Amino acid sequence: MSMITERPVPGRSPELRAATPRAEAGAAPRRDVRAVLRAYVSLTKPQIVELLLVTTIPAMMFAAGGWPDLGLMAVVLVGGSLAAGAASALNCYIDRDIDQLMRRTKRRPLATHSLTPRSVLVFGLSLAVVSLVLMAAFTNWLATALTAAAIVYYDVVYTLWLKRRTPQNTFWGGICGAAPVLIAWAAVTGTVGAIGWALFAVVFFWQMPHFYPLAIKYKDDYARAGIPMLPVVRSARRVDAEILIFTVLTIASSLAAWPLGMGPIYGVTAVVSGALFLAEAIQMVARSRRGEPLKAMRLFHWSITYLTILFIAVAVDALI
Repeated sequence: MSMITERPVPGRSPELRAATPRAEAGAAPRRDVRAVLRAYVSLTKPQIVELLLVTTIPAMMFAAGGWPDLGLMAVVLVGGSLAAGAASALNCYIDRDIDQLMRRTKRRPLATHSLTPRSVLVFGLSLAVVSLVLMAAFTNWLATALTAAAIVYYDVVYTLWLKRRTPQNTFWGGICGAAPVLIAWAAVTGTVGAIGWALFAVVFFWQMPHFYPLAIKYKDDYARAGIPMLPVVRSARRVDAEILIFTVLTIASSLAAWPLGMGPIYGVTAVVSGALFLAEAIQMVARSRRGEPLKAMRLFHWSITYLTILFIAVAVDALI
């Protein structure tokens, strides 16, 4: 039996050499914990949550005629974020089979096997329960019911059924995307007024010119996964027509809210930003007709800018 004598390393004491393996062994679990936390956060799709909050806060402000109760606003923001995160996590659980096939989604935690399906399911359901308990305890029955309906609609009606069966999935899926406006309004007033429905229509129609450019960019991905997004199963001319139609309907809905009680700041903003939004949609369609590169993501990003500007104007009108 032989002994292997460790050769001393210059500049390092025996005590330091003894401590180093323990320190390095302790570093790995910390990195693992951070990676797991990042994976769980990514399940909630934070970018979508941020976009939902852009519409929620101004809707609450206008419904309250100024700043709503800050405690109520905090509850709605936290409860709404948890509900959106729950819906997104459950969406990842349901779509784990197709996420592995698409470039856009192949880095999601279930596609990379960073998390187990069971843990994701438990996480999503837990977020949903916490969000609904918060809403039920601190808002009212209508806001709570709308929150529950939005989660169920997104995961059961849209993800399980519409997304995989019909090219109109984006249209009907727009209901849950616009639901935060109704939830915000209901949380403040206990009902939904005419302006609330007009703003709901804005976000509902907006989702087609917002999402179709993304579907165009990832057309091959959706085709490979067998998802019948409109750009996959219909002609470019049909997609172009729907982008223009729904852009016009978005702008018309925003203008319809003006005489219902919005002020001139909102009205001017709706006209100017709507004209720019329509101009960008027309340019993309024109490039499509000429057979030029579409630059579809320009419209995608401009649509986000448009919605943000419009709802900032809603908030400013509420304060003035």
